[in-house]
Amino acid sequence: MNTTPCDTSRAAAPGTTERLYARQAELLERLAAAQRATLELAHSPQGRSVTDFKEEAEQAERDLLGDAQAQRDHAELVEVRSAIARLQDSSYGVCIACGEPIDLQRLQVQPQAMRCTACQAASEALALRAHPEG
Repeated sequence: MNTTPCDTSRAAAPGTTERLYARQAELLERLAAAQRATLELAHSPQGRSVTDFKEEAEQAERDLLGDAQAQRDHAELVEVRSAIARLQDSSYGVCIACGEPIDLQRLQVQPQAMRCTACQAASEALALRAHPEG
């Protein structure tokens, strides 16, 4: 099967655009809720009143978890917006690393994928070598 990188019409399955916009809206709402919760806690008179070290440690852990979730959501939002831009400029479904078409099954599972499976695996291996601690 000889598909050129310019032939992306098969890559954008029906409903892909709608799924991406729905995910974008969901992520924006989650980030807004996290921001509201942080602001409410910061402005609450008892928001930071801690009665013991255990409670303080638990609050610090919840804060770290919330920050990590917000960072993950933001990173995914960037990927989703990038996929929407690729749909609009007709480069959707083409690997940004090698220029080959991304497998349709991969795009159905992860519509914001920007690399083919082989290039994604190579990218992840490189990242692990650069940051082996995780």
